[in-house]
Amino acid sequence: MARVISVFNQKGGVGKTTTVINLAASLAALGRYTLVVDFDPQANATTSLGFKPKKEENIYQLLAENLKPEEAIKKTPLFGLEIIPSHPDLAGALVELIETENRESQLKKSINVISHLYDYILIDLPPSLTLLTINGLIASQEIVIPLQCEYLSLEGLGQLFETIGLLEKNFNHKIKVKGGLLTMYDRREKLSKEVAKNVWRYFPYYLFQTIIPRSVLAAEAPSFGKPLILYQPNSSINRAFLRLAKEIISLDSEDELKKYKFGNLV
Repeated sequence: MARVISVFNQKGGVGKTTTVINLAASLAALGRYTLVVDFDPQANATTSLGFKPKKEENIYQLLAENLKPEEAIKKTPLFGLEIIPSHPDLAGALVELIETENRESQLKKSINVISHLYDYILIDLPPSLTLLTINGLIASQEIVIPLQCEYLSLEGLGQLFETIGLLEKNFNHKIKVKGGLLTMYDRREKLSKEVAKNVWRYFPYYLFQTIIPRSVLAAEAPSFGKPLILYQPNSSINRAFLRLAKEIISLDSEDELKKYKFGNLV
């Protein structure tokens, strides 16, 4: 069964979609079958992987028109990496889901059908707290929080942590913060260093050892519809995402080992 991970921060412009597509591509390159679920009406993850948002076979139809999950999956040029694309129509699901029974769990129902096909499922969420976001978080076991190396990117973290607590309280869904990820780090800037120092000191959850550097390539690659590993594989930012993928795989392997040892002791 796949590990289902949402990448989310309520502030936009922190590298959320960039993290989703390039972490997913790196996991696939390391031999892990990976699915990207573009759950943002802006469909940036969709276009970044070379797909034009189309009216048919997208995440909106999966939620609102009973499309089977496997019918929405698209293969990318990178072996082991697939995507369920988004479309601006997804914004309309906010209205349509209101009258739906168990409306907060609609995405989870669909993901459960296909989770056995993958090692990882990464969900790209919109940068706002809506019913779509709640669906994405409830569908997830874990969350990765991108933290841009600017002070404003740290605003709203308290509200995000409160939201995680409310999910457990109101929906009986406990989601693990897999880690905070420092993004857009520029070692030449004093501000980047100060923000990183404060995050290391005060962030209350695990903080990934990998830091994603600022790079113009992160903005260029989506215009070619390619993840960095296909656009500029030797770049420092692509190597950083590969290190992040290895770090996540290592952490998950340690978790599985702990479960195995614990199971043998019972």
